[in-house]
Amino acid sequence: MTIRIAPSGEPLKIAMWSGPRNLSTAMMRSFGSRADSFVTDEPFYGAYLKATGDPQPMADEVMASMDCDWHGVARSMTGACPTGAPIWYQKHMAHHMVGPIAHHDLPGLRHAFLIRDPARVVASYAAKRVAVRPDHLGTDKQVEFFDREADRLGHAPPVIDSADILRDPATMLQKLCAALGIAWDPAMLSWKPGLHATDGIWASHWYDAVAASTSFGAPDKPQPELTAEAQNVADACRPDYQYLAQHKISLS
Repeated sequence: MTIRIAPSGEPLKIAMWSGPRNLSTAMMRSFGSRADSFVTDEPFYGAYLKATGDPQPMADEVMASMDCDWHGVARSMTGACPTGAPIWYQKHMAHHMVGPIAHHDLPGLRHAFLIRDPARVVASYAAKRVAVRPDHLGTDKQVEFFDREADRLGHAPPVIDSADILRDPATMLQKLCAALGIAWDPAMLSWKPGLHATDGIWASHWYDAVAASTSFGAPDKPQPELTAEAQNVADACRPDYQYLAQHKISLS
């Protein structure tokens, strides 16, 4: 296996900010299939659980398995890539960022944003949780980090919609790679089934669908029917989603 080394010797660190049930694990699989990449799975999850006491499945096991110090995690994510790979893809959950670490505390990362229609997120997420609140979707934090990064860059950072990825994975991933300044690799279109060594310990509860997959799934089906309570959550998050969607990479 040949690994391409960046001329500067420094890895390109991609921080992909997503919400839950956003195709985020499939995207991690996609980047993990590249020969030149290493992936990290939700590094701030333990810190989030310790700070909030959110009754997530396997919460104690998650906290025991990882660094739960906000500043320690930030230092790790902005430090050396664990494997020395030229590309370090970091899967981040925006709603985890409730502590003292924000966008400006993660220098040297190339920030991108993975979005999904909140009605679909709520329908998928509710099947795995007892209750869902608007803050669980993380859209407000995505907007905050997007605006900070846009101000820093002087232009919008990459935004990609999961529905577009499912419609045409090859086209959208090629466009995303171009926006990130990396070469397109067709290996991103498939992966080995099962749980992977880079998965968080929570994978046994959350990753059943992606563990059974070897590629991106079929395009989204018609919009799901929601309960009134779930619809209220989706409606609360819709303005943030629509704001980000104005800047998304177009499929056409």
